[in-house]
Amino acid sequence: MTLQRATASHLSITVNDVARVAGVSAMTVSRVLNRPDSVPAGTVEKVRAAVAQTGYVPNRAAGALRSSRSRLVAAVVPTLSGPMFLETLEALTAGLAERGYQLMVGQSGYSEAREDELLADIIGRRPDGIVLTGVLHTAQGRQRLLASGIPIVETWDLIPDPIDVLVGFSHEAVGRAVAGFFADRGRQRLAVIGGDDPRARRRAEAFAAEAQARGLAAPVLQYVPAPTRLGHGRTALRELLRLQPQADAVFCSSDLLALGVLTEARAAGIEVPAQLAVVGFGDLNFAADLEPALTSVRVDPRQIGDLAAQCIVTRACGEALASRVIDVGFSIVERASS
Repeated sequence: MTLQRATASHLSITVNDVARVAGVSAMTVSRVLNRPDSVPAGTVEKVRAAVAQTGYVPNRAAGALRSSRSRLVAAVVPTLSGPMFLETLEALTAGLAERGYQLMVGQSGYSEAREDELLADIIGRRPDGIVLTGVLHTAQGRQRLLASGIPIVETWDLIPDPIDVLVGFSHEAVGRAVAGFFADRGRQRLAVIGGDDPRARRRAEAFAAEAQARGLAAPVLQYVPAPTRLGHGRTALRELLRLQPQADAVFCSSDLLALGVLTEARAAGIEVPAQLAVVGFGDLNFAADLEPALTSVRVDPRQIGDLAAQCIVTRACGEALASRVIDVGFSIVERASS
C-alpha cells in the first residue's frame, strides 16, 4: 500500500508510512516520537518532516493499552467562569504538558450529583491521575476514587486526611483571619456576603465564630448563588443594609461580589471605608485598580496548579512524595477599601 493510496481510500496513516517517507525503520520513528533525545538530531529532523508531510498522529489509545499509561490527567472544577479556577487550570495544563501529559477538564457546577457522574465517567476512562477541586465528595464518590487505584490530588482546601494528596489552604483560617482583621481595626458590626458553596460557607462560619469569640455581635451572613457575580453583590448589600443598617464591615467570598458591594455602596451614598469597610477574596487583577482599591485575601491559584501537576505526575510514576498535604497559605492584602 502506497501513501497515496492510503490517503485516497481514507485509511489511516501508520508509523510504517512515516518510516517509508523518512527512509528509516518504524522502530526509529517510534523512538523519535517518544524519546527524541535518544536519536541523532539529523534523524529526528527527517522523521519530523515525514510526520508533517503525512499528517500522522500517533494512536495514543493503542499506546496506552500496551503500556497501561494514558498520559492523560482529568480535572474537575465547579465552574469554568471563575477567574481563580481558570488560573489554576492554566498552570496545571502547562505543568502537565512540560512532563508529557495532557489535561481533560470537567465542570461539576457545584453539584455533588454532577461530580459523581463525572467521576464515574472519568474513572471508566482510566486516566493516569485525577485532580479535584475541594475535599467534600459524596460517600459514593469517595469510595469510587479509593477503589480506582488512580492517583488523586485534591486542591483548594486543607484537611489532615486527603484521599491521596492535597494542595490547598484552610478556609476556616481565612475566615478567622479576616474577622480578626476587622476587629483589630475597631469594626463592631460585621457581615458576610458569600456564595452558597461549601467552601465559602465554611469561611463565613469561621468568620462569624471568630467575631463572637472577640466579643462582637453575631455577624449577618448573606448567601447568594454560586458562582457569584457582580450583580449578586449589589443585591445582597441592599438586603444586608435592610437587616443591619449599621453594618460597618463586610467580607465578600469573591472579588466580584466585593466589586458589586462597592458599586452599590457608591450608588447608595455610603462612604467606603469610613462607613463600610470591604474585604474581598481572590485578589484578582482588578482589585488594586478599583476606587477605592480593594483589600482582598490573596491565594496563589497558579502555585496550586503548578504543585498539583508536579504531585500528580510523581504519583502517576509510582513515586512517593515528601508530604501528602501541602499548605500554600494565604495573605490579606490591605488597601483603601478597609
